[in-house]
Amino acid sequence: MATGAQPSSPVPPADVTVQDVTLAEIFLGFFTVSAIGFGGVLPWARRMIVEQRHWLTPAEFTDLMGLCQFLPGPNIVNMAICLGSRFRGPLGSVVAVLSLLSAPFTIVLLLALVYARYGQLEMVRGALVGISASAAGLILSIGFKMALPVMRELWMSVIVVLVFIAVGIFHWPLLPVLAVFATAGVLASWLIRW
Repeated sequence: MATGAQPSSPVPPADVTVQDVTLAEIFLGFFTVSAIGFGGVLPWARRMIVEQRHWLTPAEFTDLMGLCQFLPGPNIVNMAICLGSRFRGPLGSVVAVLSLLSAPFTIVLLLALVYARYGQLEMVRGALVGISASAAGLILSIGFKMALPVMRELWMSVIVVLVFIAVGIFHWPLLPVLAVFATAGVLASWLIRW
């Protein structure tokens, strides 16, 4: 590791200490993310956590998201649990998850009522198609942003490309591909640092 380089573990950056983040900030941050990022909160969560509040660096966010993807449950809920716990312990985790889920829960109930009444209209169907296209664009955008810290090292870039080819082109099952390439990535990282 180069002198002055930030550690790759998911810890708060130097300018944000654990004591600086209050329960109210955790609640407001995750509630806002879930309210404005309905249907695809990951891009908004990254923006809030990394770019606005500086709770994590881009590399730390990517590392923590990688861990959250291996844990059972929705990735962003796992992220909320990890960050809430990091900053305010178990109560921080509860606050983060409740704030993350409260806005979508309310919105889904309201949309269900509206859809039950107007769902058969062509205008409503067209709106849903447009929303799905914009959500796909957001997912691609966050994928590129998360890949940038990883793609700076050649061996990581090779693994990313091989996983994309295996899953995206050959349509191999995701779990075996992840098991093989995650193991290869951990071993490569260990050998390079050793």
